[in-house]
Amino acid sequence: MTIETPLIGHSAAEVVDESLSGVRVGVVTFPGTLDDRDALRAVRIAGGTGVQLWHGDHDLKDVDAVIIPGGFSYGDYLRAGAISRFAPLMEQITAAASGGSLPVLGICNGFQVLTEAHLLPGSMVKNNHLHFLCKDQRLLVENSSTAWTSSYGEGSEIVVPLKNQDGQFVADERTLDELEGEGRVVFRYVGGNPNGSRRDIAGITNEHGNVVGLMPHPEHAVEPGFGPDSSAFGEVEVRGGVDGLGIFTSVLQKLVNK
Repeated sequence: MTIETPLIGHSAAEVVDESLSGVRVGVVTFPGTLDDRDALRAVRIAGGTGVQLWHGDHDLKDVDAVIIPGGFSYGDYLRAGAISRFAPLMEQITAAASGGSLPVLGICNGFQVLTEAHLLPGSMVKNNHLHFLCKDQRLLVENSSTAWTSSYGEGSEIVVPLKNQDGQFVADERTLDELEGEGRVVFRYVGGNPNGSRRDIAGITNEHGNVVGLMPHPEHAVEPGFGPDSSAFGEVEVRGGVDGLGIFTSVLQKLVNK
């Protein structure tokens, strides 16, 4: 994968296809959300138009795709994502995504929300070591046919930050076998399992490939100077890793070319 990225402070529009700017990607904010601004910035750097969405609204504002970002929505009371699942806007997202039309990405807490909303199977529980974890994590891209991964080659690897305390993906053996057999494991941890997730699973998709959830944070690996110190695609400068940008260019290109 080759992704051109701007220098710090340069406009993303200088290096991306201007036709992508017509794609509107909504980013949902819940009480306790932390990474909504980062997700909006990632969309802009990729060339799209980021649209702020409020959890209490009933209007998706004609967006073409939705990102549910990371954080601690509603303080992670009850379970991570359990209360957010009942937010008014989630009704709209669930209805639009269930048929396979609306691309939806859940990152970290967003992944937890997607499992609570039954848009993705399984559940997220506390890390097996019971500690909050923050590190740069290497991932294997196992499925490059989803709406969010087509910019990567299948079998390629990326490095993006990981930060969570409820990051252990769990499911019964039948569900795990179905995910494996149907090619719905999208990302898998490489170099050790950081949180005890079953079968080293870091991200999955639904049967249509439009809904993807992953625990690591690609939105924190999109801009030189603010990303990981390493990349799976070669040497980079300090904080120069931008391996996560392909997540956002994937959905933009898919929507432009559909």
